[in-house]
Amino acid sequence: MTEIKQTSTNFANKQALADECPEVYAANLIGGQWSLVICSWLLNGKLRFGELKKFLPNITERMLTLQLRKLEENKIVSRKVYAQVPPKVEYELTEIGYELKSVIKGLEKWGERHKNLINTSES
Repeated sequence: MTEIKQTSTNFANKQALADECPEVYAANLIGGQWSLVICSWLLNGKLRFGELKKFLPNITERMLTLQLRKLEENKIVSRKVYAQVPPKVEYELTEIGYELKSVIKGLEKWGERHKNLINTSES
């Protein structure tokens, strides 16, 4: 994952665009390869780290941890730790996270239509 330094022109441009355009701001929060799919799985309810990992076999544990932290930091996902041995941690969408349902379902429908269009035009 490429880190954008907060002093770079690229970061400043990205920040200015996000400040002016709510769509860009939202895309920055849930964009990327993993955030959206993590949210998609959490639409079905609470999941533990290991369960998410099973649903996303190609993600590394480190990347899953980083993505969950980012989603938690942005108040999209909440993390609940149970005081027991072995430790139990569950992740779930926050109220605003659940509001992504219509967005995710809309992207799913659009993606299917676009994929069909591309596949049809390539035939």
